[in-house]
Amino acid sequence: KHRARYAQPSNPYHIAMSFGLERLHRHLQAQGCRGGTTPLLFERRGGKEDAELEAAFRRLCESRTTPGGPLPFQMVLTAKTCNSAGLQLADLVARPIGRKVIKPEQENRAYDILRRKFRRSPTGRVLGWGLKIFPS
Repeated sequence: KHRARYAQPSNPYHIAMSFGLERLHRHLQAQGCRGGTTPLLFERRGGKEDAELEAAFRRLCESRTTPGGPLPFQMVLTAKTCNSAGLQLADLVARPIGRKVIKPEQENRAYDILRRKFRRSPTGRVLGWGLKIFPS
C-alpha cells in the first residue's frame, strides 16, 4: 500500500520511528515529565543501516521541536546479543499488534490483552492515539 500510494515512498522504519517519537513525547508530557533527555534503545542492524537510522533519528528530533527545543531523546544503539529486556518486551508487543493489523479476522489473544493498555482519546478512541496504522 505504501509503495502504491507514494511516488517516492519514505523508509517505513523511519516513518514508524517518527510516529513513535511523537507519541512518546506526548505521553511523557502528559505524565508531567519536563526537562532532561530520555535515552531510547535501538537494535543494531549493520553499519550502513545504523548510520541511516541515526541520521533519520537526529533529523526527526531536530525538526519536531517543542516549546523547550528539539525532541529530548538520545539514541542508544545496542547489539541484539545484549538481550535487553526492553527490546524483548518491544518485540513481544509489536508482533501481536502487527498480526492483528495484517489479519484482523484471525484470533489473537495477545492483542486482546494488549489493546486494553493502548492510549486513548478523552472519548475512548484508540486509533490515532494508541494505535496508528499507516498507510490507512
